[in-house]
Amino acid sequence: MRLYEYESKMLLEKYGVPLPKRILAKTPEEAAKATEELGGKAVIKAQVLTGGRGKAGGIKIANSPEEAKKHAEEILKMKINEFPVVAVLVEELLDIDKELFLACTYDEVAKQRIMLISDAGGVDINEVVEKDPSRVYREWFNPFYGMMPFKAKKMADFLKLPANADRALQSVIMALYKLAVDYDTTLAEINPLVLTKDGKIVAADAHIEIEDDAMYRQQQKLEAMGIHDRPSSPKEPTEFERLAEENDLSDHRGVAGRAIDFGGTLGCIIGAGGGSLTTFDAILRYGGNPANYCEVGGNPPVKKVYGLARLVLSKPGVKGLLVCHNVYSNSRVDLVARGVIKAMLDLGINPAEYPVVYRGAGAFEEDGYAILRKYGVRYYDRRLGMDQAAKLAVEMIRLIEEKEKEGKSLEEAQKEVAKYIKTREFVEKVLGKEVADNVLEGL
Repeated sequence: MRLYEYESKMLLEKYGVPLPKRILAKTPEEAAKATEELGGKAVIKAQVLTGGRGKAGGIKIANSPEEAKKHAEEILKMKINEFPVVAVLVEELLDIDKELFLACTYDEVAKQRIMLISDAGGVDINEVVEKDPSRVYREWFNPFYGMMPFKAKKMADFLKLPANADRALQSVIMALYKLAVDYDTTLAEINPLVLTKDGKIVAADAHIEIEDDAMYRQQQKLEAMGIHDRPSSPKEPTEFERLAEENDLSDHRGVAGRAIDFGGTLGCIIGAGGGSLTTFDAILRYGGNPANYCEVGGNPPVKKVYGLARLVLSKPGVKGLLVCHNVYSNSRVDLVARGVIKAMLDLGINPAEYPVVYRGAGAFEEDGYAILRKYGVRYYDRRLGMDQAAKLAVEMIRLIEEKEKEGKSLEEAQKEVAKYIKTREFVEKVLGKEVADNVLEGL
């Protein structure tokens, strides 16, 4: 869950991070009054759940209360990346000497929190890393030890600030790390963190995101501060997305949801510790028309896989199914297979006559493959890449639609294609003989 800037600064203030004087305003009149209280000059900042507000005109300097009122009136009418501006934050103007960058996030490869610091603040840090990676210092943190003062000193020393500012920066680094751990943040970023001309360190902007799966233990703390849960998208969820979320929240074990409705013809049950995006991108790259995006991982129970599979298979317009998950999703192959097959049977679908590209890898593979063999489903093991599975699935749907154009009913087309995609000829045609020899050997 992403927080507004003013909410992020409420958390920073709780941990003693120095902040500019600021007043939240929801009307142009409130913005004018706030500017007057701050000395007659202020920066007017759109409060919106997306980035890019500066380029969109969502941050403006006001040199008088009248100008603040005018700017606030314009900004409050804006939508930025489809997100509405809900308020403006009226802040004192800072006398800036340097703009810095500081963030705490999570390194999924190292399985540790990582903090980044740079002397290039106020800009996109990804551009800085690309152009001059030497300007960004990284420090990883073992969860058993957490933040230690010497690491904060190493990070602060990288910027070579004056002694007083260096010590103040160390305090901010330690506070941001503690905030990130206490609130289960996926990102806690201060950009820019400024050094003022009188030598003070001040958090001029803040961006905090909290892990959705941790909201059950964070919600009460946040609501006590007036921070409430909110959707991550500006659009209202579809019925499919709402039901998928309900299914995912029905059991704390694993993930079988996070679905996005795309309204296409290829149903997707995909996952792999990041592989959902990889597979989905491959579908699009090969010209596919996905019915949905979703994530399956972390070893969800059969009932969650069943619930998601039933929703996907029931979607209007779905003509075939891609099931693709990998070792890194920590999901048992047999549990996923049971969930998918049960959904088919309960919907009156004969698994042997339904077009499915099924690529499963992970624990209990042989048990899962035995289930699929019993119901006549062609499966592939880890020798078939996720990218290749996506290519097979896209071609499967193309064949179904080709047969429909020839005048066959959807059911007739599905049965014919379901039979054809189990042949070596199909795999060779799409992926080549060498790949077919490799992935089909022993199956």
